[in-house]
Amino acid sequence: MSVGRRVTSDHQLARLLQIGIVLEEVVEARAHHHYQSLADDERELDEEIEELLEHAAEESAEHRDRLEGIIADLDAESIPFEDIETLVEAQYGSTKPEDFDGVLYDQLCNEETAYKFYDDLIDAIEASEAEFSVDREHLVRLLTEIREEEAEGVESVTRIMETRE
Repeated sequence: MSVGRRVTSDHQLARLLQIGIVLEEVVEARAHHHYQSLADDERELDEEIEELLEHAAEESAEHRDRLEGIIADLDAESIPFEDIETLVEAQYGSTKPEDFDGVLYDQLCNEETAYKFYDDLIDAIEASEAEFSVDREHLVRLLTEIREEEAEGVESVTRIMETRE
């Protein structure tokens, strides 16, 4: 999802943060979907994958809370959530969890997508000279923390994949 070269207003920042919330919802929903599909297959759940999926879901919920906190502090009207979901669906809706070669590949894709989104958003905020109604340093620090947690997720999935080759 293209963030743009720079963020120029509270309104645009709120929209982008709402996109981040929806992306986090996608990660959480897919983690729950995979967990349930593995359980429904009556296969013994692999403890390592089970922990990975649980962690991804919990982390996504926490990221959403943090992003919602920033949005609440912005001096901007909220964009209808349906509009944001439509934007995310247009970008990511063509792929479903079943489209990937397994749980780990899907999880890797989700983690990488979120990482790239936050990386682009941080770059766009840092390239901007706009004044926001939230503290820029706090905003960048929070987004950097979230991005790093997504990077750790990518590394965790990659490590598991490498041990199963």
